[in-house]
Amino acid sequence: MAIYIGGFWCYALDPVNVSELFAPQLRHAVGLGVRSDRHVLQAILTFGAALAVLGALVRTWAAAYLRSDVVHDTKLHGEGLVADGPYRYVRNPLYLGGLLFAVGFALAASRLGCVVIVGGLALFFYRLVLREESILVKTQGESYRHFLATVPRLMPSLTPRVAAGGLIPRWGQAMMGEMFMWLFAAAIACFAATLNKRLFLTIMVSGVAASFLAKAALRRRRHPDMSQS
Repeated sequence: MAIYIGGFWCYALDPVNVSELFAPQLRHAVGLGVRSDRHVLQAILTFGAALAVLGALVRTWAAAYLRSDVVHDTKLHGEGLVADGPYRYVRNPLYLGGLLFAVGFALAASRLGCVVIVGGLALFFYRLVLREESILVKTQGESYRHFLATVPRLMPSLTPRVAAGGLIPRWGQAMMGEMFMWLFAAAIACFAATLNKRLFLTIMVSGVAASFLAKAALRRRRHPDMSQS
């Protein structure tokens, strides 16, 4: 979230929206009677919104097979291996969804902000992937080595690469945990429809607030004694 906030803060240094930069060039290249750059800009942002929704879907699907307090924990976990849902097709669906979301959402940022968001999150996720793989090799041994050899890291397979483990997805806690992703996707969708930056930023702020509230609710649900202390 800090990377997203930093990326949009870059508007103070670079006020040119990255999609606005490409809209005139794309309109001339495509032609087809497009009347104004505004319509091309909205088309670019709509594509970004679609990527953001796809990323949120992938992350929610993956989070449904993990506890949300694990997904959003600042500590790395290596006590178990999940091989259900999207994990049968790709080893890191949370990070794949995060990258799809970052590319889509960054189309609403400035030129510098787009680089900060996409580049920053790509480096952040890559570092996490390497650390998690190192921990899981130590804790899970041969079973994880087989998983490494069978399931691709980030480019998903079209068919499942491992047998289902029988876990039941928990969609409610997954939706709560990924609340800010869905509200951020709604923000860029509204921006594509209206080009209203104030509305866009208002929904973004709502997404940040909803994220903190949802995580607090999940912590209380996980540790009910905390609410009584």
